[in-house]
This record gives sequence, structure tokens and C-alpha cells, in this order.
Amino acid sequence: MSSHTIDAIVGIDFAAAGRQLGHLAVVHSDNEHDDAVIPVPIAVLSGPAEGPTVLLTAGTHGDEYEGQVLLHELIRELDPARVRGRIIVLPSLNLPAVREGRRVSAVDRANLNRALPGDAEGGPTAQIAHIIEGVLLPMADFVLDIHSGGSVNEYVPSAFVYSGPTETDWSRKVAAVEAFGQPYCVIVSPDFVSGSISGAADRAGVTMISTELAGRGTINRRVLTDARAGLYRLLAHVGVIAPPSGTDDAGPHRGIDPEADAVAGPGITYLELGPRSAVMARAAGLFEPSVDLGQPVAVGDLIGRIHFIEELGRPWQEYHAHMDGLVGTLRHPTLVQTGTTLVNIVVPLESSSRLES
Repeated sequence: MSSHTIDAIVGIDFAAAGRQLGHLAVVHSDNEHDDAVIPVPIAVLSGPAEGPTVLLTAGTHGDEYEGQVLLHELIRELDPARVRGRIIVLPSLNLPAVREGRRVSAVDRANLNRALPGDAEGGPTAQIAHIIEGVLLPMADFVLDIHSGGSVNEYVPSAFVYSGPTETDWSRKVAAVEAFGQPYCVIVSPDFVSGSISGAADRAGVTMISTELAGRGTINRRVLTDARAGLYRLLAHVGVIAPPSGTDDAGPHRGIDPEADAVAGPGITYLELGPRSAVMARAAGLFEPSVDLGQPVAVGDLIGRIHFIEELGRPWQEYHAHMDGLVGTLRHPTLVQTGTTLVNIVVPLESSSRLES
């Protein structure tokens, strides 16, 4: 097998079998970094048999932790001999932000999931974005980018997918969502945000799903357990890991069975997140929620109220649901500013039919 190395990715031969550990060589020079390299960790697990290439990423935002833990564990514990093809894993994709435990890093304050296609000659975030879209996506047959609500939000545990772009693409996404088997799937329009990894995958014709797994800047053990099982079911669905000989061999020492039914539990509720979903703060103060995550709401229901910190005689400001649905995201830091999203009201869908742009 001939070698396949890439200058911007150190320590990895993409044609070699086994477990390899390396880094993206992200060049940066400022007051604190004189022609330094930010070594974004990357692992490649390649098996002896031919098969698809799967790209797994987490830490796109540095304060989202479930995915980082899952992928660190996968790198250490999945035997490459079980891999059919190749799994490329970046558990701390935005390493500067991960080091700081923040959504974006102080290095350039750029949002990686708004930065694609990136720029090979740009700042650190632009370089990482360029490597994703220009180097790794063209290798991939399937992508999973694992997100959560970060430090300021909590999501219902969900797959998160861009609708479309074609009926065939959408059918493949839905099949992956069903294999992942989380309680919810949030569907957004094909043009949801500019510069995202999901948008880049659609442009490249690569099937991709993302996630929103809880949040609050910590790890939810139940959500992590469910997502761990879902990850191995998803890898088996894509065909990059061999079906296990039995449940004791399914996941790395955890009794996960990728051959089990695609959906673990009573089924998936599909939710629409759209431009009208957000309830925004109209003033700064202390947010007191009156709803719980996942709670159904109807037009007029009390969502919460904001208390004014320095105006002791001023009545609180109430917020009410402007549409029927359920609470898909909930703000957790109590201190809010004008324009802060307090909740997102998502609309349950009768089926997984894709949205129109």
C-alpha cells in the first residue's frame, strides 16, 4: 500500500493500517506565539478490510464536552482490526477554544462552525476550516460532528441535521439519524447558517449529521451513555465497523450491540427549529425560567421573567410563548443581556419529511 501524507497533518499516513496519532499543524504568530504551531490532535483508525471513510469531530466549540469524551474514548478503545475502511477522529477540533473551555478562543475570536471554507493562509480558525473542507471532507463518505449546548444552553438530546439538499441525501441523513437513535432530531433549513461544517458537507455531497447533546458546560451522564451506544450503532450502520460476534463484543467493553434495532427506545421525535423559534431577552437582568427543557408550551404560556438588578422598584418583565411547540433549548446562566436567547420553541413534526429552504 503506497503512503498518503499531507503536509498540514503531521504523523499520519492515510494509507497505513492500524491506529495512528498525529496533529494538524496550525501555524500562528502573535504577541504570545512567535511562528508557533497549534497542534490540533488527530487520530486515524484504519482496518485491514476495505470500506468507507468516516470523519468524526468534536470540540468545534470548546465548551461542548460530551463529544470530546466520546471521541477520546473511541480512539483509545476501538480495535482498528474491527474497522472496515478508515475512521478519522478529531476530538478537539478547535483546540484553542477547547484549551480555554469557551465557545470560541481568544486567539482569534472566530467561530469555527461559521468559518468554512476557511483559508490556508488565514488565522488559526480559518486554517482549521480549510483543512476540514479542503482536505478531510473530500476523503470522507460520512461525517458526524458532535455538539452540545455549551456553557450557556441546554438542548433536548438530539441529532441535528440540515434538510436536503436532495431527496436522496435526505433519505441517507434520516437513516443515519435513526441508527444514532437519540430521543429527538432537530431539523433546520438547508441555509440555516453560513460557514458551517454541515453546509460544507452538503456542498461536497457527503452525508453528515450533527448533534446537540445536552450542555450547560458539563457532561450529562445519561445523555453520554445513550450517545455512546448511538455512536457504535451509527458506525455499524455506515459499515465502517464489523458487526460484533455478540453483545459482549459490540462496543469497547461496554456491551453495546451495533446489530440491535436502529432506534433504542420508543422512537425519535422530529422537531423543526426555525427563524421564529427564539424567545429573546428585551432587557438585561436575571432570568427566572418558568418552563423546563422538553416541556410542551402553547401560545401565551409563561416562559419566564427577567428581574432588573439595580431597579428595585421596577416590576419584572414577563415572557410568553409566541407559538405552540416544546422547549427545545433553555438558557442556564441566570444573568442575561438584551438579545440573549432565553429559550427556543421547536415544533414537533408528524414525520421526518425534509424542510424546504
